Amino acid sequence: MKHPSVSSAGENPQKALPTREQCFLLMARYGMLPNIREHSLLVTEVALRLGRGLIEAGLPLRLTLIEAGALLHDLGKTPCLGTAANHAEWGAQALAGEGYPEVAQVVREHVRLDDSMTDGRPLREAEVVNYADKRVLHTQVVTLAARFADLKERYGRTPEALARITENELKSRQLEQKIFSFLPRPHRDLLHLNHIRRQS
Repeated sequence: MKHPSVSSAGENPQKALPTREQCFLLMARYGMLPNIREHSLLVTEVALRLGRGLIEAGLPLRLTLIEAGALLHDLGKTPCLGTAANHAEWGAQALAGEGYPEVAQVVREHVRLDDSMTDGRPLREAEVVNYADKRVLHTQVVTLAARFADLKERYGRTPEALARITENELKSRQLEQKIFSFLPRPHRDLLHLNHIRRQS
């Protein structure tokens, strides 16, 4: 497996956040498979819906960072298939090497949030993307219960792995409560996105 190259700061200065079009170019450059791309687009749709609602509720979030982080959260998935590599860390390193450290941090945290990361705001962009990813199973918006049932079936092959997934499920439920404490609609409202997508 080819690992992402991480250049020194002098060789790869921090850039502005990538545009949607630049995110699609990065997806192509890193060989993102079509099914992973479709999953990423739906995660982005969920994340942006949440982000807009949270911003309307007065939370200081950057929608552009949410969008870029959601589009690229699985950038490392294809290169890491069939390996023991951590796809979140792989993708984060790739994006840091591309000069996008803020997006890299969102990608790094899309599987498991870093509890040491705080910035004084009620919610961070990484939390919105992390939760959005937990609500999408392949290319379908689902409940947390359905998403974690699938994760347990596929990856909970050892007691240790099952314990990690169960711990992550508990944290995701706590995050869900926090996110929707700022929003007027219940978390099940996101399931309507499946109906909207089928009609379009």
